Amino acid sequence: MIRTRRFWYAILFVLLLAAETAIALFVRDAFVRPYVGDALVTLLIGCFCRTLSPGKPRLLPLYVFLFAAAVELLQLFDLVALPGLQDNALLSTLIGRTFSPADLVCYAVGCTALFALDRLLSSRLSHP
Repeated sequence: MIRTRRFWYAILFVLLLAAETAIALFVRDAFVRPYVGDALVTLLIGCFCRTLSPGKPRLLPLYVFLFAAAVELLQLFDLVALPGLQDNALLSTLIGRTFSPADLVCYAVGCTALFALDRLLSSRLSHP
């Protein structure tokens, strides 16, 4: 059962990574890129973690939300603008430079979807 669950989380991770990449490269709008992309990134992180450890921790959606909120907090203080980091394109992309309270809502939506996905896969894969 664990291998099966791991398999589905790995498939979802690859699909979400492809979707996030497509959004980043090709979408230039005011809804999908900023809101859907932020919700999907929490699912992406959650599926990656579940691929490594499909059953534990049970509070993974909460942990993913706290991680995403911490990254958003780094944006509030504009960590990337610190001397020596402002020209680092990788950090600017990964952490971001603009704080938005709406992002926290998107992360919560994504983590709620992760919670629902966990429940769905657990119930579907535990009953033959």
